[in-house]
This record gives sequence, C-alpha cells and structure tokens, in this order.
Amino acid sequence: MSRPRIVVVGAGFAGYRAARTLSRMSRNKADVTLLNPTDYFLYLPLLPQVAAGVLEPRRVTVSLPDALPGVRLVLGDAHGVDLDARAVHYTGPEGADGTLGYDRLVLAVGSVNKLLPIPGVAEYAHGFRSLPEALYLRDHVTRQMELAAAAPDPESRAARSTFVVVGAGYTGTEVAAQEQMYTDAQVRGHPLRQGVRPRWLLLDIAPRVLPEMDERLSRTADRVLRERGVEVRMGVSVKEATPDGVLLTDGAFVPTRTLVWCVGVRPDPLVADTGQPLERGRLVVDAYLQTPQRPEVFACGDAAAVPDLHHPGQYTPMTAQHAWRQGRIAAINVAASLGACARRAYRHRDLGFVVDLGGVRAAADPLGVPLSGLLAGAVTRGYHLAAMPGNRVRVAADWLLDAVLPRQAVQLGLVRARSVPLDTASPEVARVIGAPDGARAAGAVPTGAVPTGTGWPGESGAAGGPAADDLTDVVDATEKAQWASGESDEDRPPSPPAAPHDQHPAPGPVKRDDIPAEGDS
Repeated sequence: MSRPRIVVVGAGFAGYRAARTLSRMSRNKADVTLLNPTDYFLYLPLLPQVAAGVLEPRRVTVSLPDALPGVRLVLGDAHGVDLDARAVHYTGPEGADGTLGYDRLVLAVGSVNKLLPIPGVAEYAHGFRSLPEALYLRDHVTRQMELAAAAPDPESRAARSTFVVVGAGYTGTEVAAQEQMYTDAQVRGHPLRQGVRPRWLLLDIAPRVLPEMDERLSRTADRVLRERGVEVRMGVSVKEATPDGVLLTDGAFVPTRTLVWCVGVRPDPLVADTGQPLERGRLVVDAYLQTPQRPEVFACGDAAAVPDLHHPGQYTPMTAQHAWRQGRIAAINVAASLGACARRAYRHRDLGFVVDLGGVRAAADPLGVPLSGLLAGAVTRGYHLAAMPGNRVRVAADWLLDAVLPRQAVQLGLVRARSVPLDTASPEVARVIGAPDGARAAGAVPTGAVPTGTGWPGESGAAGGPAADDLTDVVDATEKAQWASGESDEDRPPSPPAAPHDQHPAPGPVKRDDIPAEGDS
C-alpha cells in the first residue's frame, strides 16, 4: 500500500509549525511535502530590527531543509488548487510549472500587504511583510539620509529626511520606533546642515496607537514615540501619494521621499480561487481546521477563518500566536484523519502582546499584566528568544553588539525599488530583472518591455524625477537597457498574479473598517 501524500502550502508561522509537527509524527509512514517560495522560515516580529540595522537578515530566518528532516521541500509559488483532482499547481523559481498531488492538503499561505484604492500609493509606497522589503527600506532610509546631507537646498534636504509611516498597528509602530533611532544615530555621527533633524510621522485614522491592543500598551507606545520626536497623528491618513510627497486627509501636504505602508494585511488571494466559502477573504474551516465540503483540505493561519470557541460567532484574529498554534493542531488533525491519533479542536487564549520600541524601551502585557520600561524590554526580548525556532544565540549576540558598538549605516544595494512593489501576492520573493518566458510572476514584464519606476525621485528607476547622482544614472540606464533587450544575468522568481485593481471599490475616504487587524504580531 502506498504511503499517503501530505502537502503543506506555505512556510509561515502556521505552515512551518504544521510541517515540523508532521515530520515528527509521520515517522516515514507518510510523504510530507512543503511548497514555499523561499527555503527559509521568517520570524516576522523581528523584521523591524533588520530594517534598522540591529539584526543581520539571516538572524531572523531558519533553514527549512535543516529544520524539517524527512520533509521534501519544493520551491515555488502556488497559483492554483484543483480540489477535484487533488492537485496543487505551482511555478518554480526558474519559471517552470509543476503539479503536486495530495491525499491531504494543508493551506497555510498566510497574508499579503493590504492595498487600499488611494491614488499614488501603489506607485510610491512600499510594504513591510517580507525580508526583501525590510532590506529595501534599510537601504532606502540610509540613502535618503546621505542624499539629505549632500543636498544643496533646504527644501530637498528636508524632504529627504522626512519619513512617513502609515498604520499605527503593531508593525507600523515598531517600524517608526526602530527607524527613528536608526536615523538619529546617523545624524549624530554626520549632522545635517543648518541643524536639520530627521522627521518621522506615524499616521492612522484610528483614535490611538495600537488600536487592536490594550489601551495601556497604546499609552506606553504613544508616550515613547512622542518623547523621541515622532509626530503621532491619529485620525489622519494619506489621501494621495505623489513623487514629491503625500497629501493627507486633513489637507496638509508633507514633502517626503519615503512612504512606508503598514495599514494591515489581506489573506493570500490563493484561497479565494478554491471556490470554497470565504469570510472576509479567509477560507472558512471548522474547529478542527477542516473545510466543511472538502474534509481532506485543512487550512490554518491568516488565510483561514477559524472559529473562536471562547467567543462564539467570532473568528480568531490574524496573529502569529494563533497561526503558530493552529499549525500544530492542523498537523495533529491531518494525522487523525489518517487514523494515527484522535483529532483536536482548536482552542487558545491570547497570552498577551509585546511591542519592541527600540533600545531598552518596550510595551508588554504578558498574561494581562501591563509592563513598560526596562522590565518590558527584558520581557519582550526574552519572549522573542523563547518563540524563535532557531538562531537564538546569534540574535542575542547581535543585541549585545548593538548595545556596545555603533551601527553600520551602509547601502548594500541588494534590493531595488521595483523589486518590492506594494501590490503583489508574493511579497516574500523580490522581483528581479529578466523574467524567463512563460513565467507566471505577478506583474511580470514581457521581454522587450521597459517597466515604469516604482520608487521616489532619487531612487534608481524612480518615476517622476531624475536619478540622484551619476552612479545611479548609470545603473538605472543599464537596467533599462537590459529590460529593452531582454538580456539579464538574473531570473525572476515567479509569483501568482496580484488581485486586479478593479476588484477594489472606487477611491474615496478611508474607513477604519476597511483595514483588518495586523496579522504579524
């Protein structure tokens, strides 16, 4: 008798935990396959520290082949699920299509950036859900500070040293806190002319910072940000983004070259293509994480609408805590469906939240006990070390070095603006020049086409303005020539098509109900 085939799609918190649990439970009695665009698990909560130069990028990743013995890793982007044929269709990193058959399927595809129909946002904003986006932001902020230092006119200097973060949830608050410290460290070593200081704005149409969390955490975070000089503007968002800055909903115009989009997330569009019932874009499952009409299909994490048994009629929020625990329960119930054990319903209460505000400052409420200051900072870092599935010693070492040594503010140039567009269904894979023919990359540009820029003036390939210096001009011209000729040394990792803009409502005032809760806390 052949061994059952189990396919796990996605290696985020839910998918990684499901694959790891299945690898331990299967004991070579089942073929477990993990389909994922990258060969690593990403610990998202520490991503702001990567963007701020506190942690090296590899510190927040865990190698999937090393961590999942007995699990077959297939690199690729799932772009379709045929429930009748029990097959998952995907595109590999070099453009070749493939199919994985299954007897049991675990959909743990997670979430992607939430794009609202605001003019200019898709062109000039960048999200913060992946390692490429964090690396891009680190380079971009460093570059803008260096260009501001060399700018001959005060207007350009002020615009380049102004940074706008939209979304005061978990991600946006941490990004603003960490990056503000990063730019302040830069100007301490290399002051800007005429005493100009970096300016950080944190915007949200919600009435307070961290609106989905306890008010005591919100007050702590708000106080720390304001003490450092971050302009926290509640009840305000972006009405339009332009090459020269952003127009706010209160009528004010902020000259800037940096717009970081952290308003929330949406479930991966793949689950909508299954044809199964959805709840606000999430695949509806029962308490055992099974789809009602397809018992061989399980779903967990941000892309699954899991009933909250502690609050009847509601669904569990899109948080890492739930995704991590749902992954384990999904794996147990997959094994139960094959007769290996008894199945379990998913039950979980939040253990509290931690918000790292940079340095020794943090806000935390472990088990409902509100903390701030040094104690909250210690609890926050202890929590992350305990929660990480690997690299604990390396992370702790980076924290120690950051406390005693100055950060290196250098541009690595590994990720360009057009490689991390906001409107993509696969943010974890950076787009690269020279996609192979037939690739299903989201927004893939056909051979012979020259793409429009997605950066601000001063970025390589930016729309709406010239490059900042001769070197940037040369690099940009070379890239455009490669696009035009179809020649490049790099292949584009494909990804499924992003949701078309015509699925969004017409542009208009942004409402808080349009923005789901942060899914990466």
